[in-house]
Amino acid sequence: MAVKEVLLLGNPKLREKSSNIKSFIGEFESNLKNLSDTLYYLQKEKQIGRAIAAPQIGWLKNVIFYNLPERAFFMVNPKILSKSEIMISVWDSCFCFDVAFFIEIERHKEVKIQYLDREGNKKIEEFNDDLSELVQHEIDHLNGILATDRLKDPRKIIMRKEWERRFK
Repeated sequence: MAVKEVLLLGNPKLREKSSNIKSFIGEFESNLKNLSDTLYYLQKEKQIGRAIAAPQIGWLKNVIFYNLPERAFFMVNPKILSKSEIMISVWDSCFCFDVAFFIEIERHKEVKIQYLDREGNKKIEEFNDDLSELVQHEIDHLNGILATDRLKDPRKIIMRKEWERRFK
């Protein structure tokens, strides 16, 4: 298992913009394994989380790994094609915050994404509601944006234990 350390809030690497994947051979496969192994470990350890972006483990490439109840998949070089005008309010956290707190932010209710799968095949997919929020969160990581940057009201921060008590 190749579990990598997650960079934490305050690490300047999290603010760097990632670059596109150009080659699907060589280190690409081992880095995909590192990313997926890290998410599997975090999901077991933290009992939370559905995805991880490559910059969170210091790999500054446009790659995201999702491990959802219904499927697991990679997004390579994702690009938002469209966003709904309708916004939703969500409680968001992050492995980069050590999932210690949640913040209430707004995200687009629907997004359409173009990406490549791990073999380089082009995909276009629409995501709604909580999956739309998740995709936006992870794509933000690729651009050096953290969920805390989306916080408009500092009173909308809650510690994880309190969030679990009130909302889970």
